[in-house]
Amino acid sequence: MTSLSARGDRLAGVAGKQPFETIVSAHGMTVLRVCRAVLGPVDADDAWAETFLSAIQAYPQLPADANIEAWLVTIARRKAIDVTRAAARRAVPVPEVPDTVAPARNGVDDDLADALAVLPTKQRHAVAYHYLADLSYIDVADILGGSTDAARRAAADGIANLRRIYPGAATEKGGDR
Repeated sequence: MTSLSARGDRLAGVAGKQPFETIVSAHGMTVLRVCRAVLGPVDADDAWAETFLSAIQAYPQLPADANIEAWLVTIARRKAIDVTRAAARRAVPVPEVPDTVAPARNGVDDDLADALAVLPTKQRHAVAYHYLADLSYIDVADILGGSTDAARRAAADGIANLRRIYPGAATEKGGDR
């Protein structure tokens, strides 16, 4: 997709914006980290792809001064909800599961992913949005639908819980504080 029309002039609403490919390059890994933290590694890639498919369609209407990272994380959150709802509608697995090899996690820290998965939803999302996507608490509050103080509290509680349950928390950069 290009921002040029058939006549060679810029499409309305796209003038003065970065090319979408630049947006994907700059924010793709952040969105993927958020998807992994919210959904887990199995569904994260699909949610990531769906996020950018939706974003490319809406990009021409996005104001030039918009916070692109927060906008993408909001789309990723909605796609994560869609994936969760779709999973709830899928058929229940059969009692006998064939022997299969688990897909490679590509260097994802299994212990951290497991620790994030047991956090309450609001804490997991607040930690992912603030610490993995590096969004401000104002943006996190907008995404979660609460106050800035509530977003800060959820992230702090999530980090405190991670320090208790994640075996590498005390040895990671920053250690115990």
